[in-house]
Amino acid sequence: MRSSLPARLGTWAVAFVVGAVYGLAGTIAHSFELGWFPLGLILALAGCGALLAAVRLLTVDRWATLATGLGMMTATLVFSQRGPGGSVIVPDTPLATVWTLALPILVAVAVAWPEHMRAGDR
Repeated sequence: MRSSLPARLGTWAVAFVVGAVYGLAGTIAHSFELGWFPLGLILALAGCGALLAAVRLLTVDRWATLATGLGMMTATLVFSQRGPGGSVIVPDTPLATVWTLALPILVAVAVAWPEHMRAGDR
């Protein structure tokens, strides 16, 4: 049974905001390195991937997962730009390039992941 349109729109809006929070955290933290190990990038991708998987599995709604991913990518895009005073949160580094490319791939995989059929749904 499908929920009403206002309920679904509300779910998508909340998913977008939560995704934006995770995207912001990942955008800020991805550049942290522990010696040579890119700990911030690994944790940012793991956190975003876990959130996308949770939304996909709990809501069984590709659109909610897409809204979450769009929130993540929007936050990354907005906070990767040069600020009004000329400051840059995300400098042009290899880690930033990996973060910028890996996040949309992660979102695409989560949204495109096939649904599992239950025995009674055949």
